[in-house]
Amino acid sequence: MSVFASLVEHLADLLQPVFGASAAAAAIVLFTALVRLLVHPLSRAAARGQKARTALQPRIAELRRKHAKNPEKLQRAVLALHTEEKVSPLSGCLPSLCQVPAFFLLYHLFSSSTIGGEANELLSHRLLAAPLGGRWADVFGDGGLTGGAGLVYVALFAVVAAVATFSYRLTKRTMADRPVLPAGGGEAVPGVGAITRVMPFMSFFTLVTVAVVPLAAALYMVTSTTWSAVERAVLYR
Repeated sequence: MSVFASLVEHLADLLQPVFGASAAAAAIVLFTALVRLLVHPLSRAAARGQKARTALQPRIAELRRKHAKNPEKLQRAVLALHTEEKVSPLSGCLPSLCQVPAFFLLYHLFSSSTIGGEANELLSHRLLAAPLGGRWADVFGDGGLTGGAGLVYVALFAVVAAVATFSYRLTKRTMADRPVLPAGGGEAVPGVGAITRVMPFMSFFTLVTVAVVPLAAALYMVTSTTWSAVERAVLYR
């Protein structure tokens, strides 16, 4: 934690001449961008994996027709097909999983009053009028939604809503262009129907996260979500 706090402080010092009192917030955005750059190769691999899995759908549908009365044999056959084609069903999860440690580092860093036995000086940093260690609920005791801190959150929610709407439309279009093919009138894969109905709305869950985590972690989420939307638009076009 002390090492990570020093990293954020050094980035803030570098950005202070440009961003002034909001330099720490800018440092978090820059840190998020660096993390996403490191994870980008995995995102490219996930996109290739998604396209490969889509290409396998007709063959999976054929396996379902062939093994309709033997679910266990069907499962083995589908796994063997993925292995044969070197396609991992879980590759799409890796980019998100690799970001979890960075998010929780920020969350704990801006939720702790002390670091290494000393006062956490990062909690004194702000994004305009909103403290980076504060939460959305705090604004109701500090001028409400029309106060300085409240307006910062209103702007963040607006950005998240815009990005979520863009991601929703992108996901719907991608799923329409690459549908999971049914096998003779049944569902393509057990459980996939429910997942495909929920998937387009996943981006809107970021609104809930932004509302309950420290502002610093919310900045990470907003920056990462925006990056993901642009990345998906490019990689899945």
